Amino acid sequence: MPSRIELPSQRRNLKKLYPTILPAGPEKTGPGTWRFTVWAPRSKTVDLDLPAPGRRAAMAKLPGGYFQAEIPGLDDGTRYRFVLDGETVRPDPASRHQPDGVHGSSALVDHHAFAWSDAGFIPPPPERRVFYEIHIGTFTPEGTFDAAISRLPYLRDLGVTCLEIMPVAQFSGARNWGYDGVYPFAPAEAYGGPEGLARLVDACHTHGLAVVLDVVYNHVGPEGNYARDFGPYFTGRYLTPWGEAINFDGPASGPVRAFFIQNALFWLDTYHFDGLRLDAVNAILDQGPLHFLRELSQNVAAFNREHGRRKFLVAESHSNDPAMVTDLPAGGQGMEGMWNDDFHHAVHALLTGERRGYYADFGSREDLLAAINEGFAYSGRYSPFFDRRQGMPAGHLPASRFVTFIQNHDQIGNQVHGDRLAGLVSPEASRLAACLLLLSPGAPLLFMGEEWGETNPFLYFISHHDTKLAEAVRQGRKRESAIFRRRGEPADPSVAATFAASKIDWEKPSRPPHAGLLAMYRELLGLRAAAPALHGGQRRLTRAWPLDGSRALAMERLGGGERYLCLFNAGSRPARVQVGISGRPRDWVKVFEAAEARFGGPGASLPETLSPRLTLGPFAAAIYKREEDST
Repeated sequence: MPSRIELPSQRRNLKKLYPTILPAGPEKTGPGTWRFTVWAPRSKTVDLDLPAPGRRAAMAKLPGGYFQAEIPGLDDGTRYRFVLDGETVRPDPASRHQPDGVHGSSALVDHHAFAWSDAGFIPPPPERRVFYEIHIGTFTPEGTFDAAISRLPYLRDLGVTCLEIMPVAQFSGARNWGYDGVYPFAPAEAYGGPEGLARLVDACHTHGLAVVLDVVYNHVGPEGNYARDFGPYFTGRYLTPWGEAINFDGPASGPVRAFFIQNALFWLDTYHFDGLRLDAVNAILDQGPLHFLRELSQNVAAFNREHGRRKFLVAESHSNDPAMVTDLPAGGQGMEGMWNDDFHHAVHALLTGERRGYYADFGSREDLLAAINEGFAYSGRYSPFFDRRQGMPAGHLPASRFVTFIQNHDQIGNQVHGDRLAGLVSPEASRLAACLLLLSPGAPLLFMGEEWGETNPFLYFISHHDTKLAEAVRQGRKRESAIFRRRGEPADPSVAATFAASKIDWEKPSRPPHAGLLAMYRELLGLRAAAPALHGGQRRLTRAWPLDGSRALAMERLGGGERYLCLFNAGSRPARVQVGISGRPRDWVKVFEAAEARFGGPGASLPETLSPRLTLGPFAAAIYKREEDST
C-alpha cells in the first residue's frame, strides 16, 4: 500500500505533546489539492507563491506562529515558495524536493503515487545486524540511488543484513558527504531525488536487507540554510564544531523539536526506513527536563506500538555513556544501538602504531580486551586526550547495542590523505583486523569496499557555490589535520577530482589480492550467521584474555550448544603462547585460519586440533570449535 506523507497517528502524537503545533510541509488532501503549512513566527504575513501558474495566495495566520493555505488544481512537481512580509522569498524549510538546488523553489511530491512492494519485510533482530555503510555518490560509478540497486545482490550474498546510507538530505552543489544538508525532508536531487530513494529502499527490502539512514540533528549546513528567516531554529547559547546549535531547549523550542521529530517519523514511515543513525548526538545540546533524544525515542516507540513495527535508532557519540542505549523504562535515552569508537581506536592504534590526536589514549592490548569484554575501553578511567575521566561501565548491556567497526567514513576521512586501513597496514594485519571485528561481540559495521581491501581514499569533498565558504572549509580541514600532527596537505575538498578519487573500484574484488580478502569476509560472515555463539548478543557468554606477555589474545564465545575459541596475535613477530581452555585440547577442532592461501595468506600453519602450547604467526587469527551439550 502507498505510504502517506503524514499518518493521522503522527499528527495525534504531535498534538498530544504540543497542542498548538502543526506538522510542517505540504500535504496532499485530495485529487490535485494540497495544504501548505509553515512555521514563521517572525513574520506578520506569509504568501504562497506558485511561479509556474503565476499565482500568489495569502496564507491564513494560525496560533503558534503557523501559516496555512489549501490550494486546488496542483500537479505533482509544482514549484512553490513562501514570501515573508511581502519581501523575502524563500523555499520551504520542510521541502520534500529541491530539484533546482538549495536556492531554488521547492517542489510538490505525491508520495501516494509510489507503489511499495515490501509489505511482508521483517528487519533482522539486533543480534543479526551486520551494517554496511555507503556514500551514495561514491558507492557506484554513476553515484545514484538507482545505480546502488544493482549492487544489492552482492551485499546480500556477502552477508550484510543492514544497508546504512550516509545523509541524503539536499545539500549545496552536486558533491557532499551529506552533513551539510539544509532541507532535512528532501532527498538530494544529485542522487535521484524522492522517487530514486523510494526505489532503493523498496529494492533493499526485496533483497532481504534492512535500510538505515544517517540523519543530522545537531546542526544544519551553511549554504542555502534559510530556516533562520522563518523562526528561531537556532540558538546562540551553544556552539557546535560546525556552527550554530539547533534550538532544542530555548524559547519557542517546541516547534523546533517537533520539526525534527516529524522528520524522523517521515523517514521511517514515508520512505520505509528501518532505522536511523543519529550523527554526533553529543552535539545535540539540550538542558531541558526531557532531552530531545529521549523524546525522539518515545515517539519512535509509540509509532512501533501503533503499527506493529520494529524501527530503531542508533546514536553516534564519543561520551561512552551507557544511558544512551539504556531502555526508556530504565531511565535511559532509549537508543537501540551506539557506534563504539573505542573498539575502532583500540584496533587502529594497536595495528598502525598511531598515537596522535585521540589515538594517544590507545595502543595497548588491554584497551582492546576492555572493549571486547566491557563494551568500552574507557569506562571511568582517566583519558589523556580529554584530560578527564571518560565514560561509564557498560558491560551489563547487550553487546548487540554496540556497533563496532575498524573503518567508517569519519575515521578514513580524518586521515590527511583519506587513507583506508589497507593502505596503512600489511595484508596480514588487515586480515587480523577483519577477524577481530567479525568475531567480537557487537553489531559489526563495514565501510564500502573494506571487505576487498579497497585502497582508493575516501576524502572529504564539497561543491559549495559560495567561494568564501569553500575557502573556509579548506582552511578548516587544514586545522583538523594539525590536531593529529599529520604530514602533508589535505586534498582540496571543492575540486571534482577529490570526489572522483573517492569512488570505490568495483573491478578490484575479482582480482588478487583483493579477491582473497573478500573470500575471508564472506567465510567469516557466513560462519557468524550460522553460529549462535558468534552472533549472540549476550556479553556474559564472551570472555577475552591476554596470552602470555606478547600481543596475543584469546576470546571464547558460547551459545547454541557450541563453544568457539578465537586466537589472535596482534604483533608483527611470532608469539609462543599457552592457551588456557576447558576440556581436552584434542576436542577443539580448527574451523578457520586467516593465513589460508584461499584468503591470500601464505598458507595455514596451525594444527588441526588444539595444542596446549602453540606458535601464532605474525598477525595470526584462527578459530577452534568444541561441541557442547548445553551452554
